[in-house]
Amino acid sequence: MPNLPSLASDRFWNLEIGSVRIGFACVQAALSGYSDSPMRVIARRHGASYTLCEVMLDQFLVTVKENRKRNQHFLHIEPEEHPVGGQLMGAEPEQFAQGAVRLAEAGFDIIDINFGCPVKKVLGRCRGGYHLSQPDVALEIVQRTRDAVPGHIPVTVKMRRGIDDSQESRDHFFQILDGAFAAGVSAITVHGRTVEQRYIGPSRWSFLREVKQHVGEHVILGSGDLFTAQDCVDMMQQTGINGVTIARGAIGNPWIFQQAAALMRDEPLPAPPSVHEQRDVLREHYRLAEQIYQHRCGPQMRKFGIKYSALHPDGLLIREQFVKVANQADWNRVLDQFYQDDRPGKYPDPSIHAPQTSCTSES
Repeated sequence: MPNLPSLASDRFWNLEIGSVRIGFACVQAALSGYSDSPMRVIARRHGASYTLCEVMLDQFLVTVKENRKRNQHFLHIEPEEHPVGGQLMGAEPEQFAQGAVRLAEAGFDIIDINFGCPVKKVLGRCRGGYHLSQPDVALEIVQRTRDAVPGHIPVTVKMRRGIDDSQESRDHFFQILDGAFAAGVSAITVHGRTVEQRYIGPSRWSFLREVKQHVGEHVILGSGDLFTAQDCVDMMQQTGINGVTIARGAIGNPWIFQQAAALMRDEPLPAPPSVHEQRDVLREHYRLAEQIYQHRCGPQMRKFGIKYSALHPDGLLIREQFVKVANQADWNRVLDQFYQDDRPGKYPDPSIHAPQTSCTSES
């Protein structure tokens, strides 16, 4: 067994990725269609030490025009977000490196390579998790990206534990893992499911423990089935990894970072946010989003409202109201009508999380 961190361990608070000091070991993962600047800012204000943007395609970054209003939000970073990571996905090593340079020029502090997306249309275009089946191409992408990005900007990789559970897939995983660190990657995030599993079935945390034992002092972050603060603590204690990346569990629940921090300080689990606490964050989230999306803000925020509703004591009723949101007036109507009286909130039910349907909105 590895030397696992206790609740008093400094390892919960001293996460570093290359030259970038992160601190608290719970970070917000890249979430397609969700982890834009407004969501990242809200997460940071609630204790996330580091956040990643939604994954972007290399060919999109190479051709995108920043002055087009519909694209501005992809590369938008608020000063209070740093450190913030840019996640990249693609098929061709040369174009991948060009996309990484574009992310670095936009101001992202860390460049993250996506070798984990399991969505069928992504795999069909030889992107994301597909690269776990071709280690030579994957490592060429890693090397070209590391060579193209300025040396002070860390490069990291996101992987699943393999295409499937075959011996060949396992061998490919460790070939990429070891080769990426040899190429100068600063950290690797490992999701405990295979590409074939997508989001079905449990994430195999025991594999994370095996990976951490294998790499020694190299930085490993864990991903998969992190829907409560206790899940974050349990993953770190059971596996010995350096940190966790919270994905679906952070959508509509930025309080999960504060809650995890309390548990890692060996304090009682904080109460879920009250209705008024939720209301205040919902108003601020919309305000931040409106600055970027302007008249397109309503539809963009609708999906966030639906996620936030899981914390309201009348969650199903509130969800039905957010489904109808089309603009700011609709948003404010829901808040004025259903968030007026302060009441205790509730923790979201982990069983409600459905599989994601896409890794990228630019494909």
